[in-house]
Amino acid sequence: MGQVRIGFLPTRRNVFSKEEAQRYKKLIMEKIMPLGAQLVDIEDITREGLLFDEKELPLVIEKMKTHKVDGLFFPHCNFGTEDLVAKVARELEKPVLLWGPRDDAPLADGLRTRDTQCGLFATGKVLRRFNVPFTYIENCRLDDRAFIDGYRKFLGVCSAVRAFRRIRILQIGPRPDGFWSVICNEGELLEKFNIHTFPISLIDLVELTLKIKEEQGQEFQEAMEKFANTVSIAGNSDEDVQKLAALKVAIKKICSEHDCTCVAIQCWNALQTGLGIMPCIVNAMLAEEGLPVVCETDIHGAITAILLQEASLSASPVFFADLTVRHPENDNAELLWHCGNFPPLLADENSVRELGRHFIFPDHKCGTGEWKIKDGNVTILRFDGDHGEYRMFIGEGKGVDGPKTKGTYMWLEVDDWVKWEKTLVEGPYIHHCAGVHGNYADVLEEVCKYIPSIKVDRM
Repeated sequence: MGQVRIGFLPTRRNVFSKEEAQRYKKLIMEKIMPLGAQLVDIEDITREGLLFDEKELPLVIEKMKTHKVDGLFFPHCNFGTEDLVAKVARELEKPVLLWGPRDDAPLADGLRTRDTQCGLFATGKVLRRFNVPFTYIENCRLDDRAFIDGYRKFLGVCSAVRAFRRIRILQIGPRPDGFWSVICNEGELLEKFNIHTFPISLIDLVELTLKIKEEQGQEFQEAMEKFANTVSIAGNSDEDVQKLAALKVAIKKICSEHDCTCVAIQCWNALQTGLGIMPCIVNAMLAEEGLPVVCETDIHGAITAILLQEASLSASPVFFADLTVRHPENDNAELLWHCGNFPPLLADENSVRELGRHFIFPDHKCGTGEWKIKDGNVTILRFDGDHGEYRMFIGEGKGVDGPKTKGTYMWLEVDDWVKWEKTLVEGPYIHHCAGVHGNYADVLEEVCKYIPSIKVDRM
C-alpha cells in the first residue's frame, strides 16, 4: 500500500528551554528519517517547527489532513503542550505515538532544561480525557534500542490500521459446499468496518483465464517465465502450466480493476472442473508479490492475511495455513500446512520447490506446491467473529524439525499448545490462520487499540 506517511509534530512548553527543544527536534528528525516512513513536518507553517502555540493549531491540522498522514508522532522535546497534542490527535483520528527523550541531569544550579518525562505523564492523562487511544514508547535516550524498535513497531501499526480501513476483498466464487466454518456476514463487515467485498463468479474467472491463455500477451509470457524460474515443473504438461500462468494474470487483472487488496477464492473444488487445475501455486506466487490470496472463500482469512502483511511492513511474505496435526513427538508443536500456497521465497534451502498434483483428487489435478518452508520465529494471526463480535487471535512460535508431508508446510512450536488449542476451539476461530516470519504480536495487539470493536486473544 505504499510508504507510511507520519505527521511529525514535536512539541514544547514555553517555561522550559526553547533552545534545547529545537536541538532535540533536529536530533530526532535525523534519527527517524532513515527508518522508512515519509515525514510530514510543520516547519513551514509554524514559527519554530514546534507545536506550542494554539493560534497555529488550524494550520497544523489542515496540513496533516491535506497530506493524508497515516499516523501522528508527538515527540516531547521538553515538557510539551498536552492540550494541543490532544486537540490535534482528536481531530485527525489517526494512530498516535507518544515519546520523549530521557532527561539529562539537572544543571549545576538545580534547574532542569526539559522535564520531558513529567510532560509525558500530563499528555497521557489528557489524551485519555479526550478518549484518544495512543501508543507509548518508554522514556529513553534517543540512541536506545527501545526507541528505534518502538518507532518501527508504530510504523507497522499505522500500516495495518490504514490497510484495515481500506480493505477491498475480491471474492471469487461462493464458499465451498460443506465449509460452514467460513460463513461470514458481508453486510456487517461493511457496516462495522467499511470492509468491501467484490464478488465474481468462477465462470467469469475461467473465461478470462482461457482468454489470456489464448492471447499469450506480455503479462502471460512473464508469468510463464516466473513459473520456469521459481519451481520445478517437470512431470507437468505445458498446457497445465499455461493455465496456471494465465490464472495468475487473470486474478491480478481483476484485482486491479476493482482496486482489491486481497483475495478469497473458492479453490475447492469447482475450479478443478472449470479449468482442470488447482490454484494453490498461483496463490503462493501472488502472496509473494504482496497480494494475499486465501483458500476456500475465507473472507475473514483474507482480512487476516492483509492485516498481517501490513503489520509486518511486508518484511517477509505472508503464508496462509491450516492448523492441522500435533507433532508426533513434540506436544507443543503443530503442523502448519496447505496444498501449496506458501510463497516459494520462503522455501527451506534444503527443500526442492516442485509443482505437484493434488493427492486427494482421483485424477490428481496439477497446481499444488511441494516444499517445506524455513524455520525461525513466526507470528500467527486469525481475525474472526460471530454474533456481531470480532476478535483477533495473536501468537508467536518458532519453526522446528518434524516429519515430511505433502504440500507446503512447517512445524511450529509454541509455549503452550493446549492453551492455543482451547482458545481456537472455544473462541470464534477456525482452522485457518496467517503466518509471517518475525515477531509482530506486539504490533498487532497495538493495532486493536485503534479498532476498539476488535478484542484480542494474545497467546
